[in-house]
Parts: sequence; structure tokens; C-alpha cells
Amino acid sequence: MKPAPFRYHRPATPAEAWETLAADPGAKVLAGGQSLVPLLSMRLASPPALVDINAVAGLDAIEIRDDGVHVGALVRHADLLASPEAGKVQPLLARALVHVAHPTIRNRGTSVGSLVHADSAAELPAVLALLGGSVVAGSVRGTRTVPAEQLFVGPLESSLRPDELALGAVFPALPEGAGVAFGEVARRHGDYALCGVAALVHGDTVKASYLSVSDVPTVVDLTGVPEEELGDVALQHLDPVGDIHATADYRAQLVRVLTKKVVRQARLDRLDDREAR
Repeated sequence: MKPAPFRYHRPATPAEAWETLAADPGAKVLAGGQSLVPLLSMRLASPPALVDINAVAGLDAIEIRDDGVHVGALVRHADLLASPEAGKVQPLLARALVHVAHPTIRNRGTSVGSLVHADSAAELPAVLALLGGSVVAGSVRGTRTVPAEQLFVGPLESSLRPDELALGAVFPALPEGAGVAFGEVARRHGDYALCGVAALVHGDTVKASYLSVSDVPTVVDLTGVPEEELGDVALQHLDPVGDIHATADYRAQLVRVLTKKVVRQARLDRLDDREAR
């Protein structure tokens, strides 16, 4: 199929993009297009206009600051994965990004675009939620920071307003002495995960974030939970559902197995880091 007709805009500055979005209600932002273009082609989405931000300067930077890794709206998955500085400051990024689709998709898809697409089966929304990161959005009204806990509001639904442009995201740095790990199960490498888990261990605190299990990326505090009970406690906060790829019971079992495995890896990661120093 072919997309329905739409108006095409290619702004050169963030301000021009904001003005275009404000003046053309229903317009959608085009960055990497790895999610949007298939939706357009299948006519599952028929926006009246596209705002292509690929000509907007300054949105393709990866910056390391005191608070963590700042990722511009046009940073491709592949570039973030290949950044040694980003991997050092927040190693969970590389550990999750290697699971994102295939190299061809990672070469074009944008990390911030994945966040605002708000797919609960995607890796980066779960990572941002676990780390307590945020997205910076701008519009003709100004800019604002949206914390991860307020960003994901429903299936494929973020709290960004229709006239807002996501300018970038902040992934907090890994605290001293903390450990992280990521794991997922998919039918084939590159497919959407049937279940995925990201874990963060810092001091006595243990947290895990889940993808492909609930309608939104869900973070569960597992502090103080015995290892053999981690998965069952996590399931009290999750809502596995069945589909053509996996039954609800199978997803629940994956939660049990992966939670235990990934939390153990995060604890080992913390110990390995301590020994290295």
C-alpha cells in the first residue's frame, strides 16, 4: 500500500519546526521513520502533514555531562551504541541497544524517536524508565522536561503534546558502585522481545524494568526480595497478556526466569566494577 496524501514540511531550525507543528494540527514528526513510515504505508496512520526534522541542525549530538548522557533527537541507535563515552557513563545503553532490531534499522532509527513512540515492547523506553531519565520537549510555548514516569501514559501513547517536538533525552549516569544488566527473549534475533528485563542494583536497592509485558514500561522495586522470589514478586506489579507470539502464562514464566537471571548479572556487574577499581 501507499501512504495517504500528506503535506510535507522540512524545517531548518527548532523554532521553525515548532511553528509548523502549531500551525498544522495533526502533523507528525519524521526523524528516523522506522516506526512511522510502515504505519503510513499500511495506512494505520494518516496524518495530514509530516514535519521532517532531519535538516534541523544541532539535534544529532551525544553529549556527556555531569548528570549523564544527553542524546539529541537525531542521534541514531547505531551511533549511540558505538559511542565509548556513552557506554562508559551509562553501560546499560549499549547492553540494551544491541538488542534493537537489526543493524539496518539501528543505522536509521533514532533513540529519542523510540522513546516518544512509547512502544512498551521497545528496549529504550524500559531503560529510560529504570534510570529515571527524561525527555526535553519544545514548542512555541517554550521548552519543558518530561520525567520518564510521566512520559509513558498508554499503549503507543506518550504525554508529549501534539505541537511539541522532542529535542533530546537524558539518561542518568551510572552511580558509583552500581551494577546494571539487560536480557530479553525473542523468537529470532531482531524480533520484538516476548519479554525483556533491565536491572539496576545500587547499594541495597534493586529495581527492574520490563518490556513486552504490560501496556507501558513498568519499573518494579525488588529491594529486599529473596532471589528465588524475585519473579513472583515482580508479577504482582505486571500484567502479562497472550497474543499470537506467546501465551500469558509463557510470558509470566519468562518474567520469573529473566528477572532472576538479570538481577544476578547486575549484582555481578557491580562486583566486577568494584574489583576493577
